[in-house]
Amino acid sequence: MTQPGADTRERLAAIDAARAEGTDASRPEAVARQHKRATFTARERVALLCDAGSFTEMGGLARDEALGARAPADGMITGAARIDGRWAMVVAQDFTVFGGSSGVLGSAKMGRAVAQALQQGLPLVLLLDGGGHRIQDGQDSRHFARANPMFHDIARMSGWVPMAAAMLGAGFAGPTNYAGMADFVVMVRGQSTMGLAGPALVKAGTGEDFGAEAMGGADIQAGRHGLADLACDSEQAALLAVRRFLSFLPGNARLPLPMQPTDDPSDRREEALLDIVPTSTRHGYDVRRVIAAVADHASPFEIKPKFAANLVTSFARLAGRPVGFIANQPQRLGGMLDAPACEKGAHFIAMCDAFGLPLIYLVDVPGFSIGSSAERTMLGRRSAKLLHELGQATVPRISVVLRKGYGLGYLAMCGGRSFEADACLAWPTAEICAMSIEGSVDVAYRRQYENAADPPAARQAIIDGIRAKVDPLRAAEGYGVDDVIDPRDTRRRLIDILDRAPARHDNRLPPKFRSIVPV
Repeated sequence: MTQPGADTRERLAAIDAARAEGTDASRPEAVARQHKRATFTARERVALLCDAGSFTEMGGLARDEALGARAPADGMITGAARIDGRWAMVVAQDFTVFGGSSGVLGSAKMGRAVAQALQQGLPLVLLLDGGGHRIQDGQDSRHFARANPMFHDIARMSGWVPMAAAMLGAGFAGPTNYAGMADFVVMVRGQSTMGLAGPALVKAGTGEDFGAEAMGGADIQAGRHGLADLACDSEQAALLAVRRFLSFLPGNARLPLPMQPTDDPSDRREEALLDIVPTSTRHGYDVRRVIAAVADHASPFEIKPKFAANLVTSFARLAGRPVGFIANQPQRLGGMLDAPACEKGAHFIAMCDAFGLPLIYLVDVPGFSIGSSAERTMLGRRSAKLLHELGQATVPRISVVLRKGYGLGYLAMCGGRSFEADACLAWPTAEICAMSIEGSVDVAYRRQYENAADPPAARQAIIDGIRAKVDPLRAAEGYGVDDVIDPRDTRRRLIDILDRAPARHDNRLPPKFRSIVPV
């Protein structure tokens, strides 16, 4: 006589056996091969990223009928998990299964995870390590002509939920486009690569012969190209960076900012702020020291530190509140705004505004780059994009002029009344005017000083006369700035302003459907 439930137990055992086929423990040879080329397997990465025991896999039993056990989970691990206690959707490519390529079922699983993140308002994390379509499946019109709505869904998710991509191995073709649409991209030095096509396909199609690292390695993509936000030395550091990125953002755009308790006093005064910024505009300094002194201790998290280093974009916290700092970096190009800096700044503004992070501008800008090289980079379009994104923003905005506030660059850095900032402050070292003082003298007064008895002395006298008129006190007298403050009070003033500012301002846009980004 069959015991009650025996049949169900047998079926459960069979299901558990099928599920076990896809685990790392059941595939030691595949795991060993993966450990030779990378630090972790896909499942180990998921375990490291997510809170312990919180990952619930979806589609773990999926099998391609033709491939069977050779393609466990069809090479795509998907599911929901908690990251620092908050739910997120996670997708991980399994390189041990046909090089991480996307088969029919794997693509369907990823598409469903993306769709659920969109519908449920959950952050999406992509752990990428592999190619695009599995060639064995993609070279068939019956399958490929149907395409899928995944990119459509990812595009619709932009600004709704945070999207982070960790490129942890070879990531040519589709994965590069996934990363390109994400809000945050991190790579691993010596291990990660990105590009629209791998070396073999590039050589076959164009004749160019480049290695994967030279064409799209981590330092190139995070530095020269800017497609990645960070290049890390290890997978552990990359996954930690994903967690830290998400910690500054709400789960979706309708949720409040994730506040964190802090024992850093709101009225803390840093004496070093009196000396960080040299009075002479000819001397540089590291503006990151200003951010570190003003923000909560150890809270700054810089985005794209190696790309367009003349502009610093950094998450941080003020009294536990996430904010975004945008600061000119005098150590690089004098803090001038060029095309890469404008692209970097525009994307950061859009991301902060999408998820409700107030924008703090630290201004020390000599203006925009000029000359033939600037025109070749279409700086006119890129600078317009920076201005456009600031004009769309509805989060609180505060500008603090540390030193130079020259020309259109001053406006692009939210100076004065240009973009309805919640507060416009200046330090005693501020100089605010239409262009560099020396440059203005050489353009407008050259004939005058060249005809003088002592041209150098005459030129210097004109410079001194103009410099006396760009004093921050005059800016305050004309009510172009709200106040000239003691640098040591910057932290307290910023926190006070954000405490009383609304989380969002009315956008007061005309009845249009969308804005058109100048790119």
